[in-house]
Amino acid sequence: MLNTILHGTEGAAPPLLIVHGLYGSARNWGVIAKRLSDERQVIAVDLRNHGNSPWAAPHDYPTMADDLAEVINAHGGRADVMGHSMGGKTAMVLALRHGALLRKLVVADIAPVAYKHSQIQFIEAMRAVDLSRITRRSEAEEQLAAQGVDKALQSFFTQSLDVSAKKWRLNLDLLAEEMPKILSFPAIDGTWNGPSLFLSGAESEYVLPDHRPAIRTLFPQARFAKIPGAGHWLHAEKPREFEAAVRAFLNA
Repeated sequence: MLNTILHGTEGAAPPLLIVHGLYGSARNWGVIAKRLSDERQVIAVDLRNHGNSPWAAPHDYPTMADDLAEVINAHGGRADVMGHSMGGKTAMVLALRHGALLRKLVVADIAPVAYKHSQIQFIEAMRAVDLSRITRRSEAEEQLAAQGVDKALQSFFTQSLDVSAKKWRLNLDLLAEEMPKILSFPAIDGTWNGPSLFLSGAESEYVLPDHRPAIRTLFPQARFAKIPGAGHWLHAEKPREFEAAVRAFLNA
């Protein structure tokens, strides 16, 4: 089963399952997860091929959604689910394949569509880091900086670096191989009629007005909100505003 980090204790409210994006991990969500755990248990997961979860093929959305279903079933069989980017796509497929397991759905800055941009350049940058010379994360960040990776992403990527073992906690080879699947969205018949919030960064171009028909076809009860001044990494750029929007939706 997927590796999980639990925050808070079980209560009357269903737990909140947090699903990170590409190259992320449960640890990235520690601050927000801890704050939201004042009202419900929060379960942050490492998706397959990330963090401390197993490395396994395939890395596609139906398989990852089934991984999440296993986690929810191990924690009472019903949860609110929030996913960002790749994690948001996984959460959407979870709702479409295992709808009875979800009470509410939050999708952070992603739509159920195929994207044309690639994230392969970051795999190449991480592969190019000479891990044999690394004794602390800052040294890996320096090597990433030399390859043109911006400061915020240097810190983000190196959270998935096991310095003592001199290896990435990311299955970079498989993620590169499966990149077309990660950028796409599977064709799924059906809808999920539960409450869903599509929360976007106002400065991001990941969720466009043109995407709303596709969203509403699959999620008829979808609501939309934007966080001013935030881009794709809205939870990191505006954590308090992100937390407030999620909390208000879950408690409505």
